[in-house]
Amino acid sequence: MDFQLSAEQSARRDRVLRQVAEAFPAGRPPGFAREDWRTMGELGLLGTCLPAEYGGGGLGALDTALVIEAFGRACTDTGLVFAASAHQFACSVPVAAYGTDAVRKGRLPDLVSGAAVAGNAMTEPESGSDVSRLRVTARQVPGGWVLDGTKSFVSNGPVCDLLVTYATSDPDLGHLGQTAFLVDASAPGVRRSGPFDKMGLWSCRAGSVDFEECFVPDEQVLGRPGAGAAVFQASMGWERACLFAGYVGLLDRLVERCVRFARERRQSGRPIGSFQAVSHRIVDMRLRLEGARLLLYRACAEMDRGERAVLPVALAKLAVSEAAVAGALDAVRVFGGRGYLADDGIEAMLRDSVPAVLFSGTSEMQKEIAARELGL
Repeated sequence: MDFQLSAEQSARRDRVLRQVAEAFPAGRPPGFAREDWRTMGELGLLGTCLPAEYGGGGLGALDTALVIEAFGRACTDTGLVFAASAHQFACSVPVAAYGTDAVRKGRLPDLVSGAAVAGNAMTEPESGSDVSRLRVTARQVPGGWVLDGTKSFVSNGPVCDLLVTYATSDPDLGHLGQTAFLVDASAPGVRRSGPFDKMGLWSCRAGSVDFEECFVPDEQVLGRPGAGAAVFQASMGWERACLFAGYVGLLDRLVERCVRFARERRQSGRPIGSFQAVSHRIVDMRLRLEGARLLLYRACAEMDRGERAVLPVALAKLAVSEAAVAGALDAVRVFGGRGYLADDGIEAMLRDSVPAVLFSGTSEMQKEIAARELGL
């Protein structure tokens, strides 16, 4: 097993680190801006794994993860990294994999360039991690489908142009009765809330979406009717692996900041890093980072080989998300009172890390998936 990055991978990573740091400097206020999306499109951050014929990078899962890790490492606005990743992996990936030729040609170039923003509409108020019992319904009519119901916690929902959503098209078939759709956010019957007031990830606007007799033409079904669960799980494989590479980048930045602070901050006439209570905590942070990174790389490598990567992806998502929260809490303690203040940005990294154990399937759900894969 080769742990060394190739010259091409190293050059790509270094380029992303440099370009992102220049485009999104530390200290810039969080928020949504269309020009940020166009910039991310120009830097290739919105179509890393998408086909080159639509403007994408055409990279595999591991190379994509390396790019998103560098994005998360260089960009202190984790909400922006998350918004872009949700756009690409939860929305553009299923459009590329399951959309009709006309939909791919008509939609993907704008999604890759940042001219259009996509929102992932899966979660519902009464079915968070249980995606087999969706209350949003899809009723077939001549020429298409009519959607009714409510989605919640839609990433990019209040500001998006397109929605990838899932609905129950046959309630008697369970997970085999779900269908995936690409919906224009401006279509009649789509009503979106304003942005939720969230703990963190402020640059990723999230809200609810109501579908009221919303007509979706047949050509905007992703995959075939009834295959929505398969479409969703395929996109989740990319999201749980590559989106969380951004959190690996955050952890890398967090460890580096703690090391630098522990060398410079003095207490009782000596650097605080010379105290075991501090140095051992930072070593634990690095240990969790390296373990999570290796699990994520392995999951992506198995995806690239075309193997069934359900277990490694679940373990990687679990390890990265838990390491992010634990590492951010450790960083607050290393920085002490300064870690509690907004000026140093440590508390923001904690707020941005907490949702990682909730979205894309909670940590408990990842353990359930792993247990099933182990035959338990």
